[in-house]
Amino acid sequence: MKNAKPICKDIVFILIALCIPGLLALQSLQGYRYVQLENQLKNLEKKQSDLIESNKQLISDIGLLSSSARIEKIAVEELGMHQASSEEIDRVQIKRLTDKKAGHTDAR
Repeated sequence: MKNAKPICKDIVFILIALCIPGLLALQSLQGYRYVQLENQLKNLEKKQSDLIESNKQLISDIGLLSSSARIEKIAVEELGMHQASSEEIDRVQIKRLTDKKAGHTDAR
């Protein structure tokens, strides 16, 4: 029985001694993963910034391309269109039939 206590102490000491390098290896692995994630985050933030700038440019382009002055210039110069006078405008009015006039009855 007296020999069992020193053997248990030796086993515990050996296990602790073996755990220290294992924990250091885990710490190194975690550090490596952290650096990888940090680089990935920087890349995503750069991509987001680029997309925001691209979006701003596209919005600006939409504003320029849809301006009424530009559309009128293209209509007149390229398509040969002109502003319609009131004599050239035909107005069409469509009257809707109500349910009673159309022969429908309300089945409540």
